[in-house]
Amino acid sequence: MLFCMHSTSVRIDASTHDELKRLADELNTTVGNTVALAVKSLRQDQIGRELSATLGEDEVAWLDADLG
Repeated sequence: MLFCMHSTSVRIDASTHDELKRLADELNTTVGNTVALAVKSLRQDQIGRELSATLGEDEVAWLDADLG
């Protein structure tokens, strides 16, 4: 069974493309998959920063609320 994936182009400079190709080779994967992995990693970093941020007063109050 053959799966076709929709694709698009993204303009990047030559040095970034060269680095993507090197990373793809090191990871034994495609340039497209390397970009997908990078996006996933950036998203996880962003979520981590959001989760480690100081809670606001309303968030602390909600967490400390008596549910009984």
